[in-house]
Amino acid sequence: MADGTTRYISLPTDRVPIVADVDVAVIGGGSAGLAAAVAAARSGAETLLVERFSYVGGLATGGLIVLLLTMDDGSGNQTIGGLCQEIVDRMEQQGAVHYPPKDEWNDPRPELVEHYRRWGLVWGGGPHRVRYSVAFQPQHFIFAADDMLRDAGVKVLYQTSACEPIVNDGTIEALVIQNKAGRQAIAAKTFIDATGDGDIFSAGGEEYELERVHPWLWFLMSGTADLEKAFESGKGLFFRAPGEGHVLVPWGGEARTRRKIDATDPVETSEALAECRLMVREEAARLKEAVPGFESSYISLMADQLGITESRRLLGEYVLSRDDLNSTFDDVVARTGHWTKYDCVYNIPYRSLLPKKLSNLLVAGRCISVDHRTHHATKEIPACMATGEAAGTAASLAASGGVAVGKVNVPALQKQLRNQGAILE
Repeated sequence: MADGTTRYISLPTDRVPIVADVDVAVIGGGSAGLAAAVAAARSGAETLLVERFSYVGGLATGGLIVLLLTMDDGSGNQTIGGLCQEIVDRMEQQGAVHYPPKDEWNDPRPELVEHYRRWGLVWGGGPHRVRYSVAFQPQHFIFAADDMLRDAGVKVLYQTSACEPIVNDGTIEALVIQNKAGRQAIAAKTFIDATGDGDIFSAGGEEYELERVHPWLWFLMSGTADLEKAFESGKGLFFRAPGEGHVLVPWGGEARTRRKIDATDPVETSEALAECRLMVREEAARLKEAVPGFESSYISLMADQLGITESRRLLGEYVLSRDDLNSTFDDVVARTGHWTKYDCVYNIPYRSLLPKKLSNLLVAGRCISVDHRTHHATKEIPACMATGEAAGTAASLAASGGVAVGKVNVPALQKQLRNQGAILE
């Protein structure tokens, strides 16, 4: 690694056991993978979810990006329902969310806008109005997700990494995985790549674009004495978080990383983790010193996943672009507003979930087929859950019908999504 040269070693021929043979295998248990697995199982498919960490939720939980931005179009109309709305409802039953009631959506009153801005729920250029966005407690997202997976009958393999798709004539026959039991394989009729980084479609030979990004670590502080005084000081970037005296510090607060990284490069991400953890310590110390009310505060939780929201993006059957803003499609399967813009909707076509080569693979979440500008809307947690729900439902239809994912009956898919509470119009 040091001098740029590469040495090789030959591995012995390996035979690995197939430990699961299911209808639908979802790879990646972030918000998109969670929604995909639950949707597939509820649609009648025997479903397996593979997750590299010990919990689901991805950046929504382990990344501490505990803001659902946004579930509306910036004009007071809800754009995302379905499983995303369900997990909000489940967390609300535990008192673990904060969001504006419906009669405040689109309200321009400055005092309301400022209240929700301090919760991290109002972004972008003004003039501002209240948005339907949600702040939540990450552990309650995990609890709600666990309940949804269990109730749906999803089998979950935690602490398991997906290594290599075995492709034959444009079809994934099996997927090699690695965990404490060694190298194994799983077979499925239909696979869903919800890895965020597009690990499966890239290893399977699909074309993609790769973006370099600034890495961050979000963190929570507790013990803040006077939040009103802290906000009025204007000496830091932080938000209220559910719970007494809890503060969310996003994007490293006032700190800044020096360079962009390739989030698919393990050396660069390892260096970034160490750098960002140092930044968290330095920023927490600065807040305690500089911001009134933070004198007795302390780091109560630090993200264990880098706040990476872009890396590989599929170049699929259709690349949704900035020019498609507010456009309609006959094969729409999800839609999203834009968290920093008002009166703006992207309708997401089924084709943006479809690779060009692999006949039994769907893609969901932040690595779907969109351009860089559109990605700023489709990468957010609510949009990822919407595309995950669409992919999971479609995968179940493909598996039960014995057809390629590109041959799924789209009107039937849309009807089922609407019946599940998804918003397509």
